[in-house]
Amino acid sequence: MNRITRFLAHPVALVAASFVLLLGPSGCTSAARVGVTNDFDHAVNFRAFKTWAWYPQQPKDAEGGPAKGYESFLDKRMRAAVAAEMTAKGLTEVTSAPDIYIAYSARVEDKQQVSPYYNGLGYPYGYGYGYYGRGYAPVTQYKAGTVVIDIIDARRKELAWRGTGQAQVDQNTIDEAETHRIVNGILSTYPPQGNNARR
Repeated sequence: MNRITRFLAHPVALVAASFVLLLGPSGCTSAARVGVTNDFDHAVNFRAFKTWAWYPQQPKDAEGGPAKGYESFLDKRMRAAVAAEMTAKGLTEVTSAPDIYIAYSARVEDKQQVSPYYNGLGYPYGYGYGYYGRGYAPVTQYKAGTVVIDIIDARRKELAWRGTGQAQVDQNTIDEAETHRIVNGILSTYPPQGNNARR
């Protein structure tokens, strides 16, 4: 019996190994989590849409610039990510007479999260001072990247579908990997179908 076999023969070791395996996947899942919601016109036949183009009247770029003659890095990332997802869904980008137009907005905001165990009196659980001390509020500051993608029925000139995704980001802009992750999360719910129509 080698060392590993002897180690795994102990019940405590098996519990520890199981705990590590459980934490591994869950840690990856939480890091990649994107909060996604969508809404859509239930009268629209989304399966009939085969071609798309960018909405022609995007007034400014995603980072608040004028969007005249150039695009921000975030706009380039957004357009590349959306184009890749639409191609994967079998839709073709065209320059004229599309079935749908696509528009988007993206922003990064400062957010706060208050611990659910804080009772507002300066200490947790309603008793004692302990580590927290009176007046201490366990508030976590973080940055959230929010992306909204609109799909417009070109023939009717009406909004057909809107998807929103939000994820924690590391800086004041949404980097390339995060952009693809959020856009993928949003467009994974398009076209709406069955129980996946709303999230």
